[in-house]
Amino acid sequence: MKQPLVRRLITAAALMTALMTALVAAPPEPSQAASAAASGPRVDPGLAAKLSAGGEVRVNVVTRDRAGLSAAAAAAGPGRVIQSLSRLPVLTVRAGRAEVDRLAAQPGVVSVSEDVPVPPTLAESVPLIGADRTREAGLTGEGGAVAVLDSGVAVHHPFFGGRVVAEACFSPSDAAYGASSLCPDGADQQEGPGAADADSGPCAYLDCAHGTHVAGIVAGQETGDAAGGVAPGAGLVAVQVYSRFDSFSYCGSAGPPCLLSFVSAQLAGMEKVLELIDEGVPVAAVNLSLGSGRYTSPCDDDPRKPAIDRLLAAGALTVVAAGNNGYTDAVSAPACVSSAVAVGSTTDQDEVSSFSNRGPLLDLFAPGTDIVSSVPGGRWQSMSGTSMAAPHVAGALAVLRQARPDATPAEIEAALKDTGKPIAYGGGTAPRIQLDEAALGSAARPGPHQLFQTRTRVLGNVQISANSTLTVPLAGVAGLPADGIAAVAVNIAAKGDFFNTGSLAVYPSGEPEPKGDVLFYDASRYASTMVVAKVGEDGALKLENRSGQAVRVYLDVHGYTLDHAASDVGGTYHPVAPSRIADRVPVAALGNLELTTPGLPSPQSVALTVLVKSASTGTIRVYPAGDAFPADANVDYPANTPVQFFTIVRPGADGKINLHNLGGGAAEVSVEVSGYYTAAERASLVKAIAPVRVGDGVTVAAGGTYVLRPSGGDVPSAGVTAVGVAVTATGTANGTVEVVPAGSATGVRTVAYTAGRNTVGFATAALRPDGTVVLRNTGASPVKISVDVYACFTG
Repeated sequence: MKQPLVRRLITAAALMTALMTALVAAPPEPSQAASAAASGPRVDPGLAAKLSAGGEVRVNVVTRDRAGLSAAAAAAGPGRVIQSLSRLPVLTVRAGRAEVDRLAAQPGVVSVSEDVPVPPTLAESVPLIGADRTREAGLTGEGGAVAVLDSGVAVHHPFFGGRVVAEACFSPSDAAYGASSLCPDGADQQEGPGAADADSGPCAYLDCAHGTHVAGIVAGQETGDAAGGVAPGAGLVAVQVYSRFDSFSYCGSAGPPCLLSFVSAQLAGMEKVLELIDEGVPVAAVNLSLGSGRYTSPCDDDPRKPAIDRLLAAGALTVVAAGNNGYTDAVSAPACVSSAVAVGSTTDQDEVSSFSNRGPLLDLFAPGTDIVSSVPGGRWQSMSGTSMAAPHVAGALAVLRQARPDATPAEIEAALKDTGKPIAYGGGTAPRIQLDEAALGSAARPGPHQLFQTRTRVLGNVQISANSTLTVPLAGVAGLPADGIAAVAVNIAAKGDFFNTGSLAVYPSGEPEPKGDVLFYDASRYASTMVVAKVGEDGALKLENRSGQAVRVYLDVHGYTLDHAASDVGGTYHPVAPSRIADRVPVAALGNLELTTPGLPSPQSVALTVLVKSASTGTIRVYPAGDAFPADANVDYPANTPVQFFTIVRPGADGKINLHNLGGGAAEVSVEVSGYYTAAERASLVKAIAPVRVGDGVTVAAGGTYVLRPSGGDVPSAGVTAVGVAVTATGTANGTVEVVPAGSATGVRTVAYTAGRNTVGFATAALRPDGTVVLRNTGASPVKISVDVYACFTG
């Protein structure tokens, strides 16, 4: 099974804190910069204190414009310039107290700060943010690129598929800091193919996994081992900005060696990205999963702000991780830069990750706990941190650039903020990105895994011999599509031959048979059920007769989904608070009950559960009002035995549905609406899976409840709004098992069981906010139940 992108805290010394920034504001006007300079340059107080005892350090000097760089270099003194950039008004020099004082006296200098080396930030995410839906809609970030300024990228990892479009390394060596280069060729700077490869050079012998992990979240493509990143079609610009440090003074208690990044290296990397943009590389975002410090107000004197502003003006948002100190009112630098997008981390349950910084400076949340992504050596690893949250946003920006090519960076960022899910963090709220909402909007559009309504017979009175399996082709049969059927809503009716009793299992062709049964039958009548069932890659279902004698089967398809987008818009699913639209209503023999479904906006079809009781035998047909009377029955009911069934039906004339009793006497009918499918708006996709058992032989007391958490097999770990469950019940007296929704007095009856017999019922059950489903036994005696998940509704 493919591993989803998931989340977990890594405590390796080299992977500690990450920052992410998406550029928001335009560069300051010259008058603003002049005003800042007129008030005097900002000299980091910590730098002044550090130099009061003597010695020299690396210093970043930001000037009002590039014209001031020569004067700043002269003030620093001959031989003191370490780095001078070709586009940005920043100079890196070696300075003591005297040099800092001279620099601060220069009229063109805006700020003077130490070139502090900072660490990376660490602490089922793609479906959670809706990136699976944008991929399925063809929005993969294709045509754009994301720059990852980090510890390099394992460029030959299968997750990247040759999509690293440019590489560079800025890895200063400085004996005074115990720092040495990590560039593969040993130089302090390297550009071109192989320059940022984390599988070569010094990184081949160190833990340089962080950048590869971040890049995989941004743009990993689907492989046999992983489900892919947020923007699997985007190009990657890999920029190594870390150096190796062999000093306890900088590596801390974990000891050397460790990886840290000079701010000057980050500036050089940002300038390289600007150069690539000028050369035509379509960079949509720059990811910085690094940083340090604690800031409760904007840090616009940070030397990286001019670079962030220039990137913004060039159309690239800078994304920065907020940091992993657990601050409730602060973020790290450079996430504190006002023109950066600061990103915090959330869990699968949309709770703020305990390690994540947050506060008024935070712009967005994204998943950052237990994220499985690529690492060097062709391997995979789980990491957690705001470092993992930031690349979710960077990838999302590439997708939005593709979806909205004419939008400005500010409009793209606003789209993420406006459509995100609000997450409370104590002192306020910030949106967790919901990429599908931002990229696709609320209007329906063609896409895979949408339900198309139909009613067609594919098997009629076919015998399945004892203990055997029948393969049922569906592709191109009875008017069904010839290619790409992913699932069917199928009504199965079975009756045992020669006084036989037994059970049937249904599962996708080519996959292992499931543990659970979909239907129990005998020779007295046709037992029926409807289930949403996954179809095999060969376009077929398998029906297995689990009995020592033959059985006769009818199979009617009431709807299907495709694994690709059709030209038409299908239905997506909205679970609703259950409403009982008929409660013990008598329907005369050969009579009709007209049902209405009030309060449902433009339903394409409706999910209903129906309970029937009668002193006679007969059949029930549920169909659109105004349509011809269907030949196939939804259910046959025996005398004096309650029968429960599930159906999906399209409202007909005036939005009404007919329930017809073709029986010898009156029948008492109760009906609940559990959800609806709509082609007018986007909602949850219908994804059938190979059946997964989530509850096995559990005894539930009379009036008691059972709490289950759907998991295992192909059940997604996040993004599920409802599940299609088959509940097998065996009781010593008659009763029903129903789903108990959160905050609703009305339950959804799932199965009506009969004393001493196994009975199966199917229903769509909305998940509670905690991801659980609660089942209740309404009978007067205990019941033993087993539960199998056949479908997940994701989105």
